[in-house]
Amino acid sequence: MPWKYASSGLVLAAALLAGCSSTSESTSQPEESVASSPASSAGGYARCDAAAVQFAVGKPASAALLDQAKAKAGAQTARVLGPHDIVTLEYRSDRLNLNTDDSGKVSRVNCG
Repeated sequence: MPWKYASSGLVLAAALLAGCSSTSESTSQPEESVASSPASSAGGYARCDAAAVQFAVGKPASAALLDQAKAKAGAQTARVLGPHDIVTLEYRSDRLNLNTDDSGKVSRVNCG
């Protein structure tokens, strides 16, 4: 009976060790692909330049304006935020925000 427990414990330990070795190989691969991405900088994200998009202030928010502002800012992502929209507290240096007033006109441009 003790041999039965010892052999099943040995098989369990071998399975756990095999799982750990395959996990470390799979996690190293995505890091390499992120680092080799042409759009990423040394920190892994491209920087957004809100000063280049100040032309959008006072204009009505639209999909075309959002695309144009995203391209000029060099941002990876962009979004339009209304005055009462709920947003997360995460900061992303590669994201452009077009903040609008109640009438739908852009009142502020920032990154984050």
